[in-house]
Amino acid sequence: MVEPDQAKEASDLLIRHWQEGTTLEALPLPLRPETRAEGYLIQSHLEGLSSKPLFGWKIAATSLAGQRHIAVDGPLAGRLLAERVFPNGATLTLGPNRMRVAEAEFAFRMSRDLPPRGEAYAQEEVLGAVAALHVAIEVPDSRYTDFTRVGAPQLIADNACGHQFVLGPEAPHIWRDIDLATHRVVGRVGTRIEREGIGANVLGDPRIALTWLANELSQHGLTLARNQIVTTGTCLVPLEIAPGDDVFADFGTLGQVALQFAGGG
Repeated sequence: MVEPDQAKEASDLLIRHWQEGTTLEALPLPLRPETRAEGYLIQSHLEGLSSKPLFGWKIAATSLAGQRHIAVDGPLAGRLLAERVFPNGATLTLGPNRMRVAEAEFAFRMSRDLPPRGEAYAQEEVLGAVAALHVAIEVPDSRYTDFTRVGAPQLIADNACGHQFVLGPEAPHIWRDIDLATHRVVGRVGTRIEREGIGANVLGDPRIALTWLANELSQHGLTLARNQIVTTGTCLVPLEIAPGDDVFADFGTLGQVALQFAGGG
């Protein structure tokens, strides 16, 4: 069992590797979480890195392929730190990022708090607490040398592979009348890669993923708060990226979002 002081020590170790661009095989046994709850306890210390309110949340492994890839049996939640969020069209530095992929995602902005409670939140209730839909691109990374082998609790402790995030424009209000599950998304990396996906690749529907996140936080005593952003996971096979690349995600009538990577890393 990971005690509170051990959780802080584990978090400090992961943060050091994040800041230095290095990796570790796994957390040392005395600091290694055995449950999702212990993973979230370690992850919670990440908020101390930020001088601003928590920007929001990310969901990892929202597709069966993604779950198989990292050997987990369900989605994982991570925190979005304000200092790691960038505007549409931003230039990012890829640096020592080892995952080297970009992910096109639906992201929701909340209009009111959804605090912890005993009863699960229904999808209609969660959608009623949404202020807006945004299009977005996530650039994940992990602090583990082989993130496919460490298991869900350690991945949660490592912020569910959270790293950088680009928030695109707010979608037109018509998004509420669109079937997001069948909505087509196209991702491009320059002229080198073009891939298509649909919202159903995100737990069957991005709105289902959002509801999952609200209930996952509630179950662990956490509030999904007003103005926070929830990015719901990639809706297409992640796009391989390299220094100097331009990345573009086209959500059709819902908007477009882009970023570029500085050359040289």
